[in-house]
Amino acid sequence: MNNLLAQVNIGEYLKDVDGEATVMSKHSTISSLISSLLSNSLIIAGIILLGLILFGGFNMIASAGSGDSKKAEQSKKTITSAVIGFIIVFCAYFIIQIIETITGLAILDTTSLL
Repeated sequence: MNNLLAQVNIGEYLKDVDGEATVMSKHSTISSLISSLLSNSLIIAGIILLGLILFGGFNMIASAGSGDSKKAEQSKKTITSAVIGFIIVFCAYFIIQIIETITGLAILDTTSLL
């Protein structure tokens, strides 16, 4: 029995700009890979934000039951830091978009991924 039941071809699920399956050969250079990651930075930041808010929320609920004000304060700091970090990534992405529009440069060049 050599077949794994959990074996999945993830290339069918990873889509690029045109909705085509992403193939690793499309990232023949490091710059195209970095451009792809930067283009998806808001999605990555959103996933990290969700995880940190859930973590901070669970810790806050746990500290409320034990009456530990130190843990509650740390949970508030975790949530605040997560939101501030997301705002920074969000603003940086749109600053790059503004610079691209003003200068005409393709900083987040997704056309090279086609």
